[in-house]
Amino acid sequence: MTKSRQPMAVGLLAALALLGTPMALAQVPPHAPGTICFTPSFWCWASTKGNPGEPCTCPSPYGPVAGRLG
Repeated sequence: MTKSRQPMAVGLLAALALLGTPMALAQVPPHAPGTICFTPSFWCWASTKGNPGEPCTCPSPYGPVAGRLG
């Protein structure tokens, strides 16, 4: 690989790695599996415990936001 393409390849690999990572993981407290609902941009405590990956909703000022239990 030429030196001019190396930074672009590294940046592309970093971007691809971030795409597979849920962005709402920042500052999530320790929790039992299935007790937190993750939306695309934030998280909330689940109203009822469930299995990780099941659908859930978090309240927001604009209404419920769909997410997945984690």
